[in-house]
Amino acid sequence: MRTVAILPIKSFDKAKQRLRFDLPEHDRRALAESMFSDTLVALGRVPALESIVVVSSDRVAQRIAGGYGARVIEEEERGHNAAAARGVEALVEEGIERALLVPGDCPLLSPADIQALLAHEVPERSALIVPDRHGTGTNALLLTPPDVLAPSFGPDSCRRHLADAQQSDVPAQVVEIDSLALDIDTPDDLEALQRKLAATHGGAAHTRGMLNQLMRARA
Repeated sequence: MRTVAILPIKSFDKAKQRLRFDLPEHDRRALAESMFSDTLVALGRVPALESIVVVSSDRVAQRIAGGYGARVIEEEERGHNAAAARGVEALVEEGIERALLVPGDCPLLSPADIQALLAHEVPERSALIVPDRHGTGTNALLLTPPDVLAPSFGPDSCRRHLADAQQSDVPAQVVEIDSLALDIDTPDDLEALQRKLAATHGGAAHTRGMLNQLMRARA
C-alpha cells in the first residue's frame, strides 16, 4: 500500500510559544528546527514510507525538508489542521492510498515504531490514532485512505478523532507508541525530553546537540 508521511510545520518564528518564559526566541527557533530535522531523519529510515511531504510557509523549514529529500508544499499559515488538510488533499489527488500525519516536534520518534504501526492489519477504510503521553492529544494519525477522517489536532483531539470516526462509521483504533508520545510544547515536556535523552544513547542527534549546547551556554 502506497503510504506517504505528512508533516505540517508552523513558522519557526512562531513555534513553541508556551516555552517563551523559559527560552528566548532564538533558542525556541533552534529547538523547533532541531526537532524537525530529527523527525525527518527518523521518517527517512522507515522502509514502508514511499515519501515525506512537508506543508509549510517557513522558508527555513522548506530548505531543511528539501535537504532530507522531502517534498514541500508551500501553504499560507492557517494553522496545523489546515496545513494537514492541504497535505491530505495533495495525496488524494495523486492517488496515494494511505497517509501518516505526524508532528515535527517528536524528536524521539523511532523508525521501528513507525514501521510496526504501518504493519497493522486494517480495513480499507480506517483510522489509527496515536495519543500523546497524557492520552488526550493526538501525536499521529494513520488514515486509509488519506481523506477518511478530517485532521482535528489540538486539545482533547484523541477523543474528538474517535468521535468523528464513529460518526462517520470509520473503524478506528488507539495505538500507543512510546517514541511518539512526547511532543514538546511546555516546560514539563522539555524536562521530560531532557530526562529521556539523558537516559538513552543515540537518536535525536540534532535535538541532543542543541540542548547540550544550550546547557553549556547556561553553565
